[in-house]
Amino acid sequence: MTDLITLKGLRGFGYHGVLDHERSDGQEFIVDVVVETDFSIAAKTDDLAATINYALIADLVLAEITGPAFDLIETLADSIAQRILKMSNVISIEVTVHKPYAPIEVQFDDVSVTRRLP
Repeated sequence: MTDLITLKGLRGFGYHGVLDHERSDGQEFIVDVVVETDFSIAAKTDDLAATINYALIADLVLAEITGPAFDLIETLADSIAQRILKMSNVISIEVTVHKPYAPIEVQFDDVSVTRRLP
């Protein structure tokens, strides 16, 4: 049996992108994370140590968004996913990076990429 821990809309300001103005001016990025785990022991014992602390995930995501810049949001999504996958009790991870101010000329609601790792 597996359970999910979901964080939606984690926001941070970063400098990811291939265009010069993205690297110099930066922009907001939004990240959603879905962690597959088994928190049955935590549910029975009410012990934080028996589950995945979602505050640590949020801090990790913010550090990746605000950290060294990547050209591609695909690389940012992968970097976040790889780091979370190393946490104990993680079965699989899904990370979606939204780039709401992507430099495209067509009106849009969202641009995002999603990385899934077992």
